[in-house]
Amino acid sequence: MIIGGSKAKVIENIKRAIAENDLNRKVEEGDAKLDEEGERKIIEQFYGLRKSKTFRLKKAAMQKMADAQLLAYDRLISFDGLENLPRTGRFIITSNHFNPLDNLCIKKLIKKAYRDEPYIVIQATNLAAEGVIGDLFNYLNHIPVCKSANYIRGEFMKRMGQTLNAGHPVLIYPEEEMWFNYRKPRPNKRGAFYFAAELEAPIVPCFVEILDTKKPDNDEFFESKYILHILPAIYPDENKSVRQNSIEMCAKDYELKKAAYEKAYKKKLDYSFEKDDIANWRGEL
Repeated sequence: MIIGGSKAKVIENIKRAIAENDLNRKVEEGDAKLDEEGERKIIEQFYGLRKSKTFRLKKAAMQKMADAQLLAYDRLISFDGLENLPRTGRFIITSNHFNPLDNLCIKKLIKKAYRDEPYIVIQATNLAAEGVIGDLFNYLNHIPVCKSANYIRGEFMKRMGQTLNAGHPVLIYPEEEMWFNYRKPRPNKRGAFYFAAELEAPIVPCFVEILDTKKPDNDEFFESKYILHILPAIYPDENKSVRQNSIEMCAKDYELKKAAYEKAYKKKLDYSFEKDDIANWRGEL
């Protein structure tokens, strides 16, 4: 699952963020940057596309491409903990975020368990991506989020509620930023858990274990295989406030991922950096 150019600079950024104890920092190079007005406009454009005459045709083409992508990576993904999935798809699923294609693990799971496609919460800046990547973000099942509190309280929560009530799982990455091939779960931001508490939806925490291989993928990495660990669902307590639920669900989610990491890799989680933190890296650090 290697997309883009050299990751050497990204890994240096990860090392620096760890040294400065900033575990949710943006480390990717070249990501689009938008101010609040730019985010508002690009989100309006995103929802406007859904009213266009050509939207269904373009979405079908993008879905065909996404399905082919999943088929290509299917052999690399296996599951543990399927018994922890709720009976219906009305839940928010969380996962560690380490690759632009790590959502394929979740997509395979939801197709297998519910014969459905998950919706994915993405940062509005992703909608500004160029070419095919931008089309995939703009035409598939995504719900954009941005810094605007008015948008989050209004349109965003409305879309989240509609999606969940229709029985579609929603994937949110509570670590916020992607750290390429980084094995360790990082501390959560609370947004996903606030949304779950407000909408009275359970959280299904997942942790992706990255397995080592010795098969070259490109000049910098060996190919990875993945085990998606589905962890016990976390439900909001009807006797507690949205705020209290969000705090407790957030903490529980992190503890479950931490325990999954320690069981998978057979070592305690700490954030001192070592080469093995970057899965299947072929270079020197």
